[in-house]
Amino acid sequence: METEAFAPAKINLTLHVTGRRPDGYHLLDSLVVFADLGDRLTFTPGPALSLDVHGEFAKGVPTDCRNLVWKAAEGVGWTGQIDLTKSLPHGAGIGGGSSDAAATLWALAGQGRDVPPDLPLSLGADVPVCLECRAVRMRGIGDKLSAVDLPYLPALLVNPNVPVPTGAVFNTLASRDNPPMPESIPGFESAEDCAQWLCEQRNDLQVPAIGVAREIEQVLDELNMTNRALMARMSGSGSTCFALYPTMKDAHFAAYEIGAAHPDWWCRATQLN
Repeated sequence: METEAFAPAKINLTLHVTGRRPDGYHLLDSLVVFADLGDRLTFTPGPALSLDVHGEFAKGVPTDCRNLVWKAAEGVGWTGQIDLTKSLPHGAGIGGGSSDAAATLWALAGQGRDVPPDLPLSLGADVPVCLECRAVRMRGIGDKLSAVDLPYLPALLVNPNVPVPTGAVFNTLASRDNPPMPESIPGFESAEDCAQWLCEQRNDLQVPAIGVAREIEQVLDELNMTNRALMARMSGSGSTCFALYPTMKDAHFAAYEIGAAHPDWWCRATQLN
């Protein structure tokens, strides 16, 4: 029986690096939301595992055991044909591979496969939060998750089509022991209220990521100059950046404006929650 799954883009509204364990894993405090756009997967049971990748960003995506989708399927003992349509750019800080893996686990659990409790985190620090697929506060190494009630956030995502390797960003991080977010996240009545609070928070990887890819700074400048932008920040370890707006109309207008000025950039208006 064929099963379909959606793997939404993951956006780090905040990303505070609060420490580092002796084993090298970084400790984080991050407010994570998901977009209404992403990759799509189809699963057709069969005698052997195979993976085909299609779509705008299919080029360069492995179709063997190097792919997290493959590893997720193997982890639950499933075999068959997987078709992955890649709509999210690579090395973009929006959890493309992790979200694909989480969608795989969700879909195959629906086919009756048991997901071992330690499997999601073993696939990657972002896989457990991507399984939640809703607004979440993520702490620890990605293993401590708590749901957060946020309003819908009209947004624009922009990627300059420059992949940024996560390792290179962490290697240039000046401080690995930074303050977390406030213990309690307040309730917000609107996108404007949420954006005002977010302006007081951080993405500790933004400055080192700009050192790796200067294009990120240009994207942030362009987003901040769009009409009615409430705030702009980089997501994850980059290179995708986002801006929040009062309405989706504002976000779509900004997408048209930046898309016209930079037709080589990936630029999508979306709703976050």
